[in-house]
Amino acid sequence: MILGAGAAETVGNRIDPRPVLIVTGLVQEARIAAGPGMIVICSSSDPQQLRALLATLDPTTFRGVISFGVAGGLDPSLKSGDVVVATEVTAGDTRFLAASALNEEMIASAALRRRRIVRGRLAGVEQVVAARACKAALRSLTGAAAVDMESHIAAGYAANAGIPFAALRVISDPADRALPELAKSAVKPNGDIDLGKVMRGVVRNPLTLRALVSTGIDFNRALRSLRGCRGFLLGSDALVPAEI
Repeated sequence: MILGAGAAETVGNRIDPRPVLIVTGLVQEARIAAGPGMIVICSSSDPQQLRALLATLDPTTFRGVISFGVAGGLDPSLKSGDVVVATEVTAGDTRFLAASALNEEMIASAALRRRRIVRGRLAGVEQVVAARACKAALRSLTGAAAVDMESHIAAGYAANAGIPFAALRVISDPADRALPELAKSAVKPNGDIDLGKVMRGVVRNPLTLRALVSTGIDFNRALRSLRGCRGFLLGSDALVPAEI
């Protein structure tokens, strides 16, 4: 899925007409991000599909890349709705530095509105990390605040192209909450949630309902927080190359 529209942006005295590439995993995230100056792609939480989508895009047509969406919590102090602005992204032994700023004034303003925003490392993975024990192990191994399946791929794409990369991720499932198996497998190829599959799964195993309801509450809280963060995608300060 690709959404977007181009718009020129003034950076100092220079006008850069290129859009920013926004990388998301779910259609709900893509809809929040879409707008003038953005080209939005949705991977349907499928890393291989994301790589295939990126392979069709010319990186010279973008002025930067931002990974934007929800994430699993690894830092046990983070709750659903808390925001992680990436300082770096790790994937195995690979490390990508993130942009040094995503609009500092907006970060301060959001904090004043009682939205918790932290800076931290993101861990990139190829499969959903669902179990509490697996989250704890990944936290111990990487020191990351959160985990997702898009940021490391987006960061690699930006690094290969020599353009700035940033990531903003909102905690959906905290570190102390296991993600139900049904929730892991209920993403359609277009990145939307297959509600029919969820309902059929609940009918087959009613005991899953409580966990799914809790997961849904967390997810909706994360999406509300993500909507409030859309402003981070805007403005000429959005992408400042990282200092090596």
